[in-house]
Amino acid sequence: MSILDVFITALTSMRSNILRTLLTMLGIIIGIAAVITGTAAGEGAQQGVTERIAGLGSNLMFVRPYSPDSGGVNLPGLGPSLFFEDSKQVVNAKLPCVSAIAAQATIGAPGDFIGAQAIYRGKNIDTLLVGTEPTYQQVRNFYVGSGRFITQDDVDKKALVVVLGSGVADKLFGSADPIGQNMRIFAGVGGRFGITINFTVIGVMEARGGSSGADEDNQIFTPLPSLQARAPAGFRNARGYSNIGQINVALAENCDEDAAKIDIAAILRKARELPPGKENDFQIQSQKDVLATATEVEESFQILIASIALIALVVGGIGIMNIMLVSVTERTREIGIRKAVGAKRFDILLQFLLEALVVTVLGGILGVLAAWGATKIAAGFDIGGKDTKYAITAQWVMLGLGVSAVTGVIAGVYPAWRAARLDPIEALRHE
Repeated sequence: MSILDVFITALTSMRSNILRTLLTMLGIIIGIAAVITGTAAGEGAQQGVTERIAGLGSNLMFVRPYSPDSGGVNLPGLGPSLFFEDSKQVVNAKLPCVSAIAAQATIGAPGDFIGAQAIYRGKNIDTLLVGTEPTYQQVRNFYVGSGRFITQDDVDKKALVVVLGSGVADKLFGSADPIGQNMRIFAGVGGRFGITINFTVIGVMEARGGSSGADEDNQIFTPLPSLQARAPAGFRNARGYSNIGQINVALAENCDEDAAKIDIAAILRKARELPPGKENDFQIQSQKDVLATATEVEESFQILIASIALIALVVGGIGIMNIMLVSVTERTREIGIRKAVGAKRFDILLQFLLEALVVTVLGGILGVLAAWGATKIAAGFDIGGKDTKYAITAQWVMLGLGVSAVTGVIAGVYPAWRAARLDPIEALRHE
């Protein structure tokens, strides 16, 4: 018999038991769909993180307080802190690699003990209050869409002015123009214990969306001294220094990041009077560092998803082997008749191998289609959040189909071998 005849015979046999064939495929369909869907979510998340980190600005470094003992970053007033004076030392050094610097302090970040709420005419929303400098726009590549940003005059006067993120403006003011309007911002705990500050809106930022795990459209910007002069005590230091949460550093093009890190660290160590040999109580990260960490997390997530899906594929392969063995037993007489009329062992072996291969490959294709449909549904209903992306890649599709084919071959080898070795006389006697 030709391979085509064997293939047609295998398809005919599968069609005669269509329900059993579909149920046999189910394990493969679920396994492949799980692989493709999980990796699509991982790939989409990685692309989203890359875009968001790139959207922070170009050639950025972030200096944050760091506790060597706990290995973590501290909130202002708790453990090591950065000071506005530290930022000024870096500015005054006039490093050739540094193009701009903007210090910032925040209230209301996820995990903060102190929250921030924006209030206007009975509307109240949680937000992130950022005290910063006029250079923030250039450093973070984030500009006003209407009105103006903070000026040096606002900083010098500690003016009570704010620039709203586009999301905050939409939620509080709707279609009305917020510029020139007065609003209040509460900084405290649980909406009760804290202070309320009256501000005048001077501008609205361009729409930006999520960035590095945060919604940048849900921020409110005010002059850094204005925040420090009126914020809760955690932003003021007993030595007279002004606590900040982060120093944003923009590097010049074609700058050596490692050399810039060393120079900045040396300035900060001197300013903070750290003795030789003592570990830094601050942390300097570049965008590449942040991206590498995020990529590592996403790759670990993909490996986890792929491992779980592989288990599903193994279970599906065992199910196929079981069904094929049952099929060999049920079709013993048929095998005997085929051998009696001239079918060779190779023809029988090939038929059962092809049946297993067709079941798994077809199941793999259906699994890919199921995954495609699942990602479209998830994206359409914003499952996982409106910023969640799903990216099905050819690499994982081909890998999934390849694994399903290998599973079919492995699962079909023993049943096919067993069918091929049946004695035709004994097979014809079988009832």
